[in-house]
Amino acid sequence: MLIVNIHEAKTQLSRLVERAAQGESFLIAKAGTPLVKVVPLQPQEAGTGHRLGFLAGEIKVPHDFDRMGQDEIEAQFLGGGQ
Repeated sequence: MLIVNIHEAKTQLSRLVERAAQGESFLIAKAGTPLVKVVPLQPQEAGTGHRLGFLAGEIKVPHDFDRMGQDEIEAQFLGGGQ
């Protein structure tokens, strides 16, 4: 496995990222001691992302949602209720 010192990694970052994107893993070392391993990301399979609306039909939003808790909030901020 390729080992790159941290200074070289900073100066050659674009080239190293391209190599990783092509599937080549490598280590970044400081003073000869490996610190991190850079590996390519696996492409996300279609359909494995988060679905919008996954709770559709499970939650009911009250008709007064925009005013919920208004009295309590006003009391807290306007000093009406302790």
